[in-house]
Amino acid sequence: MAIREQASRKRIKMDAGELVRFFRDIASRHPAETVTFLCIGTDRSTGDALGPLTGSGLQEYGFPHVMGTLPFPCDADNLVARITEIPPDHIIIAIDASLGPPHALGAFFAAQEPLQPAQSIGLSLPAIGHYSVAAIVDLHGPKPYRTLQTTPLYRVMGMAGQIATAAAKGFGLEK
Repeated sequence: MAIREQASRKRIKMDAGELVRFFRDIASRHPAETVTFLCIGTDRSTGDALGPLTGSGLQEYGFPHVMGTLPFPCDADNLVARITEIPPDHIIIAIDASLGPPHALGAFFAAQEPLQPAQSIGLSLPAIGHYSVAAIVDLHGPKPYRTLQTTPLYRVMGMAGQIATAAAKGFGLEK
């Protein structure tokens, strides 16, 4: 997904500390038992591994409903089928890696709206989520698929850890 800051007035650029407040606000409205974290991506591409790394981190913190982990990723090939497994009364927080402009590298864009997965590589997948977090893992350029393949894993792992920790703090599950 490519982020364009002007694409949505609801999408807010934030750092890891601000993500805690974003998740705390969600937790005040929806108990963790009614929330499904949908962590989109694959471990076959370093840039796109943010989703499964985050999902595995969320599971370690004890979140009861996480879809998209390292052992069982939720990627472009299975996303449509996997979202049918989410209970219809659940609130979905969609999390995905994204490419963006230089000034947004390493930032998170959170919103009370769905995200559009795989947009930056030209795939057409359904918008998903009541809430969403897009992490800018690398710069958007002419070869987005190649960029995701060569994104530094260290950056992606750090950002995934920040999202999982922020969610755990926001929902009061921090170890």
